[in-house]
Amino acid sequence: MNIAYVSNVVYPFVTGGAEKRIYEIGTRLVDRGHDVTVYSRHFWDGPSERTFEGLELRAVADERSLYTDGRRSIQEAIEFAMSLRRPLTTHIGEHDVLVASVFPYFPVFPAAARTWRTDVPLVTTWHECWREYWWEYLGALGSGGIAVERAVAKLPQYPIAVSSVTADRLAAIGPDRDRIAVVPNGIDYEEIRATTPVKEGFDLLFAGRLIDAKNIDTLLRALTRLDAEVTLGIIGDGPVKPELEQLAATLGITSQVTFLGFVEEYDDVIGQMKAADVFVAPSTREGFGITLVEAMAANCTVVAVEGPQTAAAEVIGDAGILVGASPAALADGIERALTTPQREAGKQRAARYDWEAVTTQALGAYEDAVFGTWGQRD
Repeated sequence: MNIAYVSNVVYPFVTGGAEKRIYEIGTRLVDRGHDVTVYSRHFWDGPSERTFEGLELRAVADERSLYTDGRRSIQEAIEFAMSLRRPLTTHIGEHDVLVASVFPYFPVFPAAARTWRTDVPLVTTWHECWREYWWEYLGALGSGGIAVERAVAKLPQYPIAVSSVTADRLAAIGPDRDRIAVVPNGIDYEEIRATTPVKEGFDLLFAGRLIDAKNIDTLLRALTRLDAEVTLGIIGDGPVKPELEQLAATLGITSQVTFLGFVEEYDDVIGQMKAADVFVAPSTREGFGITLVEAMAANCTVVAVEGPQTAAAEVIGDAGILVGASPAALADGIERALTTPQREAGKQRAARYDWEAVTTQALGAYEDAVFGTWGQRD
């Protein structure tokens, strides 16, 4: 097949979960004999059209910052969407299927317009469905985010969600639930297993963006409830980092907590996971949660919060420890993880998410869209 992706960023020139998914699936599809094109911004060196690791990269707009005042730029998304119109009109007939990353929403509109009334189906990948979270993210402008998300959900498309939680949330505003395929995110299982642990790790580890939704303050408060004095490493950066550092000082646990900041090298993040005993994910809103899978593959016992807006329970199943969102519940889960590790179960669970298996699932979904069998699989 000839498969095209629409994404304003391309991995590894820009690092993030959505673009890494395209890279991992795309390069494996190339290895399996398929043609893969990525329509994006010009983040790479060299000409606007080039081949990179088998992927045909096609720049439709110049490189540009994705953020304004710490939030994704609406103007950037609109400009990229407008830049897509002519290239997609010119080249749509070359492709068997067009796959668009939903976020940041606006590029899906020209993708839908160019596939409408053609034989080329539009497959969309939903990493999250924000709904009411738009109010928290944009404040008074939240109604605009909700409106755009609902409009995209109602476009003609073959939707893929990365988890059942995301699929259920999407179904509430758009497609019927039985028309939404679930294809998870993935990991390179063998790469993680082969990574060397750092020499000095932590008892507990967190990795992610330091924002309110991650509930790292709950983790810090849970630390004060543990029977033993344990160490906690926090990987990541974000707007609430100063508040968290101040909270650690107020709680009197600065000697136990190390803020590692943004760790650029992926192997270094995995090395920290492999040296830790427990990986803690206190977030109550996760469309998938790839760090949970990475931590299980890295031999950590995972403690995660269970709730209606997080896919943690779906991702780790019975191979980790699920708790409530309070400091007391989180502390109890950490105590259980430290005394009764679940490393082997976690590794077995993580192996299901290897990129080779995910690529097979994704390809099956694309073929269903092309051959008219969407929604007919068990």
